[in-house]
Amino acid sequence: MEKDFVLPFYVKSTIFLIGIFALLTMIYIAQSIILPFIFALLISIILHPVVHLLMRMKINRIISIFLTLLFTVIIIVGITAILYSQAIKFSESWPVIVDKIAIIFKESTAWVSTYFDLSPWKVHQWVAKTNTELINFSGAEIGHTISILGSAVIMLFIIPIYVILMLYYEPLLLSFISKLFAEIHQKKVSQIISQIKVVIQRYLVGLVIEFFIVAILYSTALLLLGVDYAIMLGIIGAVLNVIPYLGAFIAASLSILIALATNSTGWHIIYILLSYYIIHLFDYNFIIPKIVASKVKINALISFLVIISSGALLGIPGMLICIPITGVLKLIFDHIKSLEPWGFLLGDTMPPLIKIKPILKTLKKKIL
Repeated sequence: MEKDFVLPFYVKSTIFLIGIFALLTMIYIAQSIILPFIFALLISIILHPVVHLLMRMKINRIISIFLTLLFTVIIIVGITAILYSQAIKFSESWPVIVDKIAIIFKESTAWVSTYFDLSPWKVHQWVAKTNTELINFSGAEIGHTISILGSAVIMLFIIPIYVILMLYYEPLLLSFISKLFAEIHQKKVSQIISQIKVVIQRYLVGLVIEFFIVAILYSTALLLLGVDYAIMLGIIGAVLNVIPYLGAFIAASLSILIALATNSTGWHIIYILLSYYIIHLFDYNFIIPKIVASKVKINALISFLVIISSGALLGIPGMLICIPITGVLKLIFDHIKSLEPWGFLLGDTMPPLIKIKPILKTLKKKIL
């Protein structure tokens, strides 16, 4: 009896890497088509419960979709308008903020150069160069960056059309996925699709609710502390909050920098750090476990990797959607037996330490 032919490990690895490279190449080439579709897919999943709620109230399906989309557009336009007004004020005072930051850097570097015996001339030269570059980053460029970010999130025209069509043809799309499999497996596939759909909806809706709660908490804390541009910093902090651990640190650092540049007292550093720390604890111990699905937490290593990769591949829009997409993939992996190891890799559940030598011996046998 002949043995089944099994590909060697290095051949499987090569095929896998070539497949990944081909997939990333196709995504990069077709990003103008893929990005709006992914944004629309995520928005459709988030809006799906609202549409079904309106339909249960005996409202026509098409009217329910348009009402839901109209309400969503009003919210997005409102947030964008608030950010734009804050950004205009920020760009007007940008040169003054840069000068104050330069003074703080100058005082700090003088102490560092004395304490660590560094050349004061080289340090001041670097500060002067950085100051010039920051000033040259004019308000027009800041506004242009925010405009790009806003257009990437809203996509003005294409995304709403995609969202309407996806919500309308939802039964057709789900039936198509089910029919891709053999008839004997369709019942099981339908159950898995239903489970995944419910969990993904809860996860994405939970992320949106978390964003609004954290943005309100950050903005309120900064307003009470008298920090300028509190609403803008609060919204930016809520966006950065999707990055585990590092996001809260970057948000706090940005707020501290603005506070130091616009306020003379150093106590703001302690107050801001304390406020962000309390909000961070509240987020990770209450909001995420209660509102966001706790099993969908992505570990920091994977988060950094997908953010950097998505930024290099797709720019700012890719960085915005990479964490939710990774969370959706983890949910799918967790519900399919053969893909559970990949879901475990994406998660943040730390297993006990294991000895590495037996694993290396096993890999050596497989390779050889």
